[in-house]
Formats: sequence, C-alpha cells, structure tokens
Amino acid sequence: MKKYGLLATFVCAPVLFACSDNSSVDTAKTDKDQTTQSSSSTAADKQAEAAIASGVDYHSFANPNEIKVTHLSLDLTANFETKQLVGDVTLDVERAKPEYNTLVLDTRALDIQSVTVNDESVAFEMGETDPDLGTPLTITLPSSANSVTVAYSTSPEASGVQWLTPAQTAGKQHPFLFTQAQAVHARSFIPLQDSPQVRVTYDATIKTPESLLAVMSASNDPTTERDGEYEFTMPQPIPSYLIALAIGDLEFKAMGERTGVYAEPALLESAAKEFEDTEAMLEVTEETYGPYQWDRYDLLILPPSFPFGGMENPRLSFITPTVIAGDKSLVSLIAHELAHSWSGNTVTNATWRDLWLNEGFTTYLTYRIMEMIYGHDRFKKEAVLGYQDLENDVAALEENDEILAIDLRGRNPDDVFSNIPYEKGALFLREIEQKIGRENFDAFLMQYFKDFAFKSITTDTFIAYLDDTLLKQYPDKLDANRINTWIFEPGIPEGAPQPESDAFTKIDETRSAWLSGEVKATEIETAQWTVHEWLYFLNNMPNSLSETQLAELDSAFSLTSTKNNEIAHSWLMIAVENNYQPAYDRLYSYLVSIGRNKLVKPLYRELSKTPEGKAFAKRAFEEAKPGYHPLTVKANEGYVN
Repeated sequence: MKKYGLLATFVCAPVLFACSDNSSVDTAKTDKDQTTQSSSSTAADKQAEAAIASGVDYHSFANPNEIKVTHLSLDLTANFETKQLVGDVTLDVERAKPEYNTLVLDTRALDIQSVTVNDESVAFEMGETDPDLGTPLTITLPSSANSVTVAYSTSPEASGVQWLTPAQTAGKQHPFLFTQAQAVHARSFIPLQDSPQVRVTYDATIKTPESLLAVMSASNDPTTERDGEYEFTMPQPIPSYLIALAIGDLEFKAMGERTGVYAEPALLESAAKEFEDTEAMLEVTEETYGPYQWDRYDLLILPPSFPFGGMENPRLSFITPTVIAGDKSLVSLIAHELAHSWSGNTVTNATWRDLWLNEGFTTYLTYRIMEMIYGHDRFKKEAVLGYQDLENDVAALEENDEILAIDLRGRNPDDVFSNIPYEKGALFLREIEQKIGRENFDAFLMQYFKDFAFKSITTDTFIAYLDDTLLKQYPDKLDANRINTWIFEPGIPEGAPQPESDAFTKIDETRSAWLSGEVKATEIETAQWTVHEWLYFLNNMPNSLSETQLAELDSAFSLTSTKNNEIAHSWLMIAVENNYQPAYDRLYSYLVSIGRNKLVKPLYRELSKTPEGKAFAKRAFEEAKPGYHPLTVKANEGYVN
C-alpha cells in the first residue's frame, strides 16, 4: 500500500512545509526525509534524553533570562532591485537584574551597520556563525539604557524572505515579497531574540513602491490608501516566528464582519468564494473554546511558490493558492490556521521541542471545527486520512523522531515538522476526550486557553497542569503513566483511538472490485465522491499497476488533467512509481508551477530513485528553482544533484 503521507502538513509552519501544511485534507507540516526506523533506544540515548533542560531553547543564542526584549519598532524600506530590506529596529528591553548589561540577539546573514542608544554608538560584536542558527550579535548596553537601535540590511538570499519577479506572480505585472519566519528565520530579516519563549509587541513603518500594498501580522486597515508608506501595530505579545510581512499588488474583499481576504486581483473573487465559511468557523470556535482575542481574522493568498499550506501569522494567515479547489474540499487548512489563534498564537510552545503543544492541539481543534461546520461524516473521513498519514510517518521515521517531546539538540529545528506533533498530538487529545467525555474536555480546553493566554509554555508545564486538573478530577479515567507513554515514547500507543469511516469501507470494496476485474473503471459511481474519497481510493492502491490499468483509470476519470492539486499529487505519485509516461507532461508542469514543498518533495524523491527519473526531475527543478522558496530549494536539491 502507499507509504507516503498526503494530507498531513499545515507550517504551519512550517517548516518545510508550516505551518505549515495540511491536516486531514490539508495540513501544514514539513514533508521530512523519510528514514529507516531504528532499533530501540540505547541507554546512552535515554541518558541524553534525560539531560534535556526543560524550557532551554537550544536553537537561540539569546539571553532573555538576563535581558529580555519586550517590544520592537521597525522602520524598513523594501528595495526590490537589490532584494533587500533596509532600515532599523529599536528594541525595548527589560533586565532581570540591574547589573546585566550584555544583550544577545539572533541574526542570520544580516549586514549590521550600527548599534546606537539615544543616537550614541555602543559596542557590539558578531560571534561565530552556525550553519543552522546564524550568528549571535552581542551588544553592551549602558546601565541606564532601556532600548537600543540596530541599523541593518538583509541579504538578498535571506532564508526567511522571498522576492518574486512579476512573472512569478498571478498578475504578471508587479513584484511580490513575503516572509516566512517559522521556525528560526525571523533572525534573517530582523535582529532579535528569535525564540518562541520571548514574546514581543511591535509596531512597524514599511516603505514600498507606491503601486504596491504592504500587509503584516498586525493591524491591517482594508481601506488604507496605496501611498508607499504603511504603518502597523501589534498590541498583543507574540513570539518572533509570528512576525510576518508581505508586499504586492493586493486587493481586499470582506467575507464577514471580522474576516476578509487579501489577494492579487486575479485570485480575489475565487479565494473569497472558496473561503466564505471562515466567519462561521470563527464563530463556532469562539462558542466552544472562548473568545477570539485578535480583533480581525483575515487571509492572505500568496503566489504558488509559498512553501507551505498555510502559516498562522496572527490576524493575517498566509495561505497557499493550491487549496483553492472550487468546491471547498481543502478548507480544513483554513480551519487549522484559524485554530492556531487559540493554540499556538495565544498559547505557544516555549521551545521547538514543545511544538506538539502548538500543532497537536491545533490539529485536534481543526477536526472539531470541520465537524461543527461540515458534519460528522466529513470529520470521520478526514480523521481516517490523518491517521493513515501518521501510520506512514511512524513506519518511516527513526524512533527518536516519533516522540512528541522530541530531542532536537544539535539539529536544525525545521526537523521537528512531521505528522508526529500534528496527528499523534491530536490523537493523544482525542483519547483524553473519549475517556472523560467531549463536554468535559471542551471545558478543560477553554480554561487552558484562558489560564495560559499570551504565554509560552513547555511540555513539563502542560503535564503539571494536567496533574492539577484532569488527573485530579478523573483519577479513575486518566493515568499519568499512560500520558507519559504518549508524550515520551515512540510510536502510537497500543489501544489508541483508531478512526473509521463507513464511506471508506465502500471505497475499499470498490477498489478491490476494480483491481480484480469485477467492474470496469467506467462502471464506478463517483458522482458523489468528495476529495476525501478520491484520495483514499488512490492512496491505497497497490504499489504496482499495469499500463492498462493506469490508462483505464486515466481515461475514465481524467486524473492527469484534474484541477484539484491534492488529487493530482496522488495520481502523479502513482504515475511516477509505475513510469506512466502519458502523465509526465502534467508532472513537469506541476513541479514547475507549484512551490508547496508538501506536494513537490515526494515527487522529487520518487523520481530520484531511477536514472531516467532523476534526469527528468533535474530538468524540472532547474526551471522551477528561480521561483521556489529557499526552503523548497534546500529540501529538494539533494534529490536532483
């Protein structure tokens, strides 16, 4: 059976690939390299795991326990000719003790021009560069200083910024810029304390060409005039990975009282129609989990080079156009990014080891939102697909990477993104829900979001909270050892909830009848199939199909020409595995026109398994590379070289 996850990945970030990519039918995670599962952990592994210090961010040079940044004031100009953001940032700081005078910031490939306090230069030093973490910037502050200004410019190759030419946009007339900060890429466009445990408010002045509009993960005024200078405020404290900027030929269309969409003109109407249920999603989530605390919730539709399904930037989620299917079949991604407004943006993982606190809770909420809006049958189908994605990752990953509270020391934090924090985290919460009852669990979550609002917490903090709440309230139903098994042991615990769907039982029967020759493809009734049925039908085909079988499916269902990017992905994977040449023209255009890593990476990986496939992949990659995000390039270049 197929062993590649299709629907998993929201970016959520991502990162390679979310926030970023999609739950059930559209999740935001990284499509991570699959590796062979290792044998059980050694004693040394266990010792190393025990040595992890809770709450220590191993992916930041910053020293917030001594001096913490509390507010940023940005003043930046976007230079599309040099592909640089140029300007300065003023950082307000608080000292844990008056004698602390050394402030350490994270940077990556930034050109630091000056560091000043009250317009007077102060001493600073750039440290040794780490390939994954960048370069520490150490500043000596006067004892009386409570703010410092850093003048700088970004590199044209900044890992968190993509500059697109007009030809790479939908409108073909104007350039486009967008940032992607998760996990540790904010440091590539702002010198700051780039750790999710450091929450800051911010304001910004962004200067652009007058023909373009700037938007940020902050207060956006839909009626603002295009005059080349835009001002923003973010009054709620957020972690650095949620600071986001986009600049382009953007227009706005309201979808509800608090929701709307920004997009290039060519995409605006179709996006607004596709995502018109966003306001209803917002309302049912508020009813179940407490008030939305971010004022507006708008969407920004990015060019197709965006490497993730979506990114939960507060007030303005960044969304891939690949989920505009015309039938709302992929809108679980919108539910996912919206759910982050509670789990992730309001209550945040303190380190990347704790990502499951963001993504597991958000994936659980996604399923619940989709069920409330679209019904129980759709929920069951999406849950089955998500569970299959989780099984595939458990079969492919090393045991240490199957643990919710993962050990990421010495690794790139982008490695955390897989189905484990998303689907395994959600399954853990579903088990608690089933044991204590949905109404009781909803009440717990509402209180949890209230108690930790605008705080960054660790796995250990959450376990202690469970000890003080649910374990005391339901001692006969919940067990601390079982909870530790979920969080600290690999794999899916025995007895975990296993979703089922009657609709998929029928699909299994239909597929088996076709494979055995009992029915022809043209005799299969698909008029009532949703994207979920199609994905389940295709994803569970045998690895090997004959040319005749492939041609029959293609002729009956026009799979090579389908406009749904998820269904196309599944079909093209089958085509590559079986060298079905009639689909290769579409495969080439698919790889060249889409930069969403979750969709292209499995195809590059499968193509690279044969010399002919690798040569084909290299041709497509070289044509697509100028329009790919740096993260997508990094994730796939090894397959073609």
